Amino acid sequence: MLFKGTTICAVKKDGVTAIAGDGQVTMSESVIFKANAQKVKRIYNDNVVIGFAGSVSDAFALSEKFEEMLQKYGGNLTRSAVELAELWRRDKARKLEAMMIAADKNNLLIISGTGEVIEPDSGVCAIGSGGNYAYAAARALSENTALGAEDIVRKAMDIAADICVYTNHNLTVELV
Repeated sequence: MLFKGTTICAVKKDGVTAIAGDGQVTMSESVIFKANAQKVKRIYNDNVVIGFAGSVSDAFALSEKFEEMLQKYGGNLTRSAVELAELWRRDKARKLEAMMIAADKNNLLIISGTGEVIEPDSGVCAIGSGGNYAYAAARALSENTALGAEDIVRKAMDIAADICVYTNHNLTVELV
């Protein structure tokens, strides 16, 4: 049984970063297994917000390991992400089918379960099955409106949920 499907979108604008995730967990290709999952959460004394997508067990493993790295490196988001990526790269047999967006007050990163760490150029990123839809919508809204980060991620996620069958309108949004 394979559980998958989600959309996570993040926007960093005017000193605020908002991360939104939908609540849908899909079993196989055709069954909505859960509609109100929490895939965006605060960690490290509420100073870091993460949102994860991909295989459920792999996403949990990735987020737990990242939280361990944050503890080890005193909350340094970038160093923790790089150390986690190096850990996965050294273990060639262990690749996780998951991705995560992580943010603190200064940084916004995409972290993969295969050892990549990416800092988006535009302050906008999205992952998951509806990630491309949310990303396109968030980029357009960020570049062409005066909306703040939270409003942009909410609107982008609504657009993605209208298009992607693996994404729903049940959102969790956290600001940092």
